[in-house]
Amino acid sequence: MNIISKIIIPLFVVFIIYCGLKKKIDVYDSFLKGAKEGLITCFNIFPAMLAMIFAINIFLNSGIINFLLGGFESIFNTLNIPFSVLPMAILRPISGNASLAILNDILRTLGPDSYAGRLASILQGCTDTTVYVIALYFSSVRISKTKQALPVGLFADLMGILAAFVLTKIFFG
Repeated sequence: MNIISKIIIPLFVVFIIYCGLKKKIDVYDSFLKGAKEGLITCFNIFPAMLAMIFAINIFLNSGIINFLLGGFESIFNTLNIPFSVLPMAILRPISGNASLAILNDILRTLGPDSYAGRLASILQGCTDTTVYVIALYFSSVRISKTKQALPVGLFADLMGILAAFVLTKIFFG
């Protein structure tokens, strides 16, 4: 398997060059144009990404999540849902990195085979970073009419969160 992983990318590059030559495309010029467009895209995305990271770090480091959610801990304990997963469920639509940090903390402290570890892992796969996608990608391609995207995306995230709770209960009870 190690030998295959070492040769697959060079073979893929050779295949692309072969296809380009067969279709009489200047592969090197196309590569340069693509690299230039990629740099321009990075340049356009950077301000939105910086603002999002800054806002999320302020939100996480302020301790406001624990303050706001502290009253719900008894309800989650009654429903046999680990309270440690709730901040991850709330932050997942906002930031993938923040939810990954919380997932890492859950897996490190409670273990990957714990109920909370399994629930957090399934939650990570059932939801998406909706606010991040809208803020970053929509602004980079200058889409300004996001009226329907946010509610639909957050509703899909809510359904993903509910699906994660149900699937974890069914399979790991």
